[in-house]
Amino acid sequence: MAKASAPGRAKTRLVPPLTFEEAAALNTAFLKDVADNVLAAAQHAGIAGYAAFGPPGSEDFFQRTLPPAIGLIDAWLPNFGDCLLRTIEQILGRDHDAAVVLNADSPTLPTAFLVETAEVLARPGDRTVLGPSSDGGYYLLGLKTAHRHMFNDIAWSTERVAAQTLERAREIGLDVHRLPVWYDVDEVDDLSRLYAELNGTAAHRPLDHQPHNAAHTAALLTGLWRDRDFHRRTADFFPAEALRA
Repeated sequence: MAKASAPGRAKTRLVPPLTFEEAAALNTAFLKDVADNVLAAAQHAGIAGYAAFGPPGSEDFFQRTLPPAIGLIDAWLPNFGDCLLRTIEQILGRDHDAAVVLNADSPTLPTAFLVETAEVLARPGDRTVLGPSSDGGYYLLGLKTAHRHMFNDIAWSTERVAAQTLERAREIGLDVHRLPVWYDVDEVDDLSRLYAELNGTAAHRPLDHQPHNAAHTAALLTGLWRDRDFHRRTADFFPAEALRA
């Protein structure tokens, strides 16, 4: 699920301490790393990658930014649940046996989670795969059928999204396969955690899940941390140990 990187319209909850231009650049780095992650997973399972994008008219941005192997799906609708449902329907309509919607806010998501999702959805019978986020949402939802009810009456952008989605699955009678919890990078605290993970100083790095090597994001953050003005702007937002790393 991809949003074009326009300053003032992408990753704005990270402003401040980032500038609008820096936030847009981070969004672009995330998109590149998520695309690379999908293609890395495709080497181990039958996976095809798409960017369900918006706003309308931003096709050129995604064609310039993402690898040619990533297809495009126009999925810009007023309600986020409708965006997700349209994406699911479009993927299934392209003769795939299952469809997965994946956020663009988790650049270090372990590739193994994507491979596991494909393997579970390849099993016989209707089912869903849910990847819960630490903020109460989800970073991934996989379906074999475009169940509209999975997106009904969901309080989007709240900590209740994953729980409500699980309830919708129960109401339908779907088997649910739950992936490990991971995190989205939406707020400044998330960005600090991401930087600590990328430079190897994370306090609670999971031992059993190898994070994806988010090379584009790592290069951008390394450049930012070398900038004196960035240090000045982030002093009140990031722990001193992160800035010294």
